[in-house]
Parts: sequence; structure tokens; C-alpha cells
Amino acid sequence: MSETPRVRVTIAAPVSEVRNALRDRERIRHWHGWEFDGGPDGSLDQEIELIYFTDVTVGEHRIDLNGGDTIELEPVDGGTRVTLTRAAPGDDPDWARYYDEITEGWITFIHQLQFAVERHPRDARRTVLLRGKAPTAVIAISDDARLRAGESYEGSLAGESVNGRVWFTSHHQLGLTVPEWNDALLVVNRDQDGDVEMALLSVYGVDEDRFAELRDRWVAWWQGSDLAVDDARAQSSKEP
Repeated sequence: MSETPRVRVTIAAPVSEVRNALRDRERIRHWHGWEFDGGPDGSLDQEIELIYFTDVTVGEHRIDLNGGDTIELEPVDGGTRVTLTRAAPGDDPDWARYYDEITEGWITFIHQLQFAVERHPRDARRTVLLRGKAPTAVIAISDDARLRAGESYEGSLAGESVNGRVWFTSHHQLGLTVPEWNDALLVVNRDQDGDVEMALLSVYGVDEDRFAELRDRWVAWWQGSDLAVDDARAQSSKEP
């Protein structure tokens, strides 16, 4: 490969604000990954510490992360251009197996960074992660194959009528704003056949009762494997 993958967004905020969202541990929790705690994979806080604060080089406009990925911040008209550049895959076959999966993760996280900074810069986040093949009825919106970033959509998510905008699209991913859920962000990931295999819901500024209602509805509607349901309950159980 002559060039390593890049993920690029322009965030409507000054460099100082975006940089703060990348260097403040609590603010990173509002966009990076999803909530999880315990087990062999540790916790979200441990993951944040490893990626963003262990063996990391920080400059005014560039952050060299643990593992070789870099984040560059460039002031542009309208805000800050953020470019995440992946490290080269290397020669380790065990690591190479996860390279594309990690790249997909960065696509999700950088767009979640944009959403958090622009829409919820000071709001605490709660998350629900669901894995496994989803039934078609869980996510039924206006022809998402034709939707583009910034366009409006309407349809049904987990049995509720919604109207929002497309936050981003990529080869495998679709990000949707959900005004009905206190301006939430839903990211769905599709496999090679176009079937939804993962959904990550980020909800901001809701009380515990409302969050529990949304979480339980998604778990019930997903109707996936026991692993998907267990993951959803475990990963959404931690208090913000």
C-alpha cells in the first residue's frame, strides 16, 4: 500500500477547542469508543489512557498516538480540519488481521468527535453497543443507499418514528442524528452484503430513566445473539 488510510473531518470549532477535546480525559469519554468496564479488555478509561496518554507525543497541531497513528489539527475557514492517519500495517500477521477493523473504528470515533464538539461540547454521554446481525425492522429509513451527509432522512429506529440528518457516510458506515432522542448520534456498520452488523448509540444529557428506556428498547428490538444482548447491558450499565 502506497498510502495509509486517512480519516478527515472539518469541525466547526477553533483548534484550541478541538485540541482540548483530544487532551481532556473526561471529554475524550464523550466521543471515543463506547462505555465498557471490566473483563479481559479492561475499561474505557484504561483504553483512553493507553491510546492518548501512554507513549504519546503532543505538539501544538499534531498528536502522535500510541501505536503510530497520528492526529493533525489545521485551522481552516469554518473551523478545524482534523486528519487521522493510520500507521503502516507492519509485518506482524496477528496485528494485520485487525488493521481494517481498527480503521473502521477510527472512522466512527473521529465523526463522534466532530458530533460531540459541535453539538454536545459539555454534555455527558451514555452509549449502547449492539453486535450481531440485526433484523431489518430495527433500522428502516428512507433509502439509505442514496443518502449523503447533510441530507435529511425519515423512518423508524427501534420502532419509533424519527426524522433527522445524515451525519456521515462511508463504505461500511452510516451516522444519523436522532433529534427525538435528545439529539443522539446513531452509527450503524454494515457487512459486505449490506446487512447491519453493529449499532452504536451515543445519547447526551439524558437522565437514567430515559437512558434505560432507550437501552432496553434497543436490546429488545435487536433480537440478536445472547452476546449482543449481554454486551449491550454490560456496556451501558456504567454511570457517566
